[in-house]
This record gives sequence, C-alpha cells and structure tokens, in this order.
Amino acid sequence: MSQNPDYILLGHVLGVHGVKGWLKVFSHTSPRLKITDYSKWFLKIKDENWTPFNVVGGRKQGKNIIALLEGVNDRNHVEALIGVKIAIRDDQLDGLSKNEYYWRDLIGLSVVTIQGVKLGQVDWVFDTGSNDVLVVKDQSGKEVRERMLPFLFESVIKSIDLDKSQMIVDWDPEF
Repeated sequence: MSQNPDYILLGHVLGVHGVKGWLKVFSHTSPRLKITDYSKWFLKIKDENWTPFNVVGGRKQGKNIIALLEGVNDRNHVEALIGVKIAIRDDQLDGLSKNEYYWRDLIGLSVVTIQGVKLGQVDWVFDTGSNDVLVVKDQSGKEVRERMLPFLFESVIKSIDLDKSQMIVDWDPEF
C-alpha cells in the first residue's frame, strides 16, 4: 500500500459465501460493516494494478461481513480472489470535522510535550472502545521506548499540525 498513497487498504477477501459469488470479507473499518458503504472497491489481483469493482451488496452474516461485486457471479471466481487486498481511493473518504483525523494521518507524526520534550513518533493507533490510543515509539535512546497516550483532545492532545507532521501533547515524559 505504501507504494501508492492514493489507495487506502480496507481489508481483504477471506473466503466464499454460497455459490452465487458472495465474498467473505475481513474489514479494517470501524464499524466493520462500514466497508460495504463504499460503492467501488479496488482489488489488488496477482500484484497487478488495482482493479475497480462496483459493490452490488453487502451485509453482516453471523460474525462475518459478506459482499457481492458486479461481475463476480460464482464460487469459482471468488475462490480465485481469496487473500486479495481490498482498497478504496483516497478521494472516496468522507470529509472530517474539526479535530477528527484518520488514523493513517496520525501515524508518523512527531509527538512533543507542551514543555518541548520530544516523546517520539506515532507508530500505530488502536481503539479501546471508550477512546483511541496512540502508541508513540521513541528510538532516540539506547533502548526503544513505547508510550500509550489516550487520544483525548483538550486534556491530552493539545494540537495537531499535519503540515508540520507534529502533535503537541500534555503528557509527563517520565510516564
């Protein structure tokens, strides 16, 4: 995915559902069913270019997400797609409100305290249910240090400047 930032990975094809071309899908979206809200998916088939497919339908089926793509009409076609990555184009993303960010935009930001102490860079983000958590990795010392900061605006996150690739936080560097 890093080879082409215009595409955003949303999941991959897990398997077959039935005989009429429905795919079982692993989704990275939150909620997981959100992946079916996008009317066009791009599939990376056999290391070729991203191939567009119109999404005809999608729903939750038990614990899985299943989807039907235009032109994928039988079980054999789906079997050939197992393991294939699913993406959308960057311009398909919804617009965001103030102080809302896509996780991908936070990864790599330099994290600095309000006192000017550099804590490291955002390595990854995860959801706890009540709030997102930033994993900040500092590799400047002899040992790699990871800190987990709650993504809470005003109390912890003071500002984010994507143009400067920097986040200012109110956090004790010793914690």
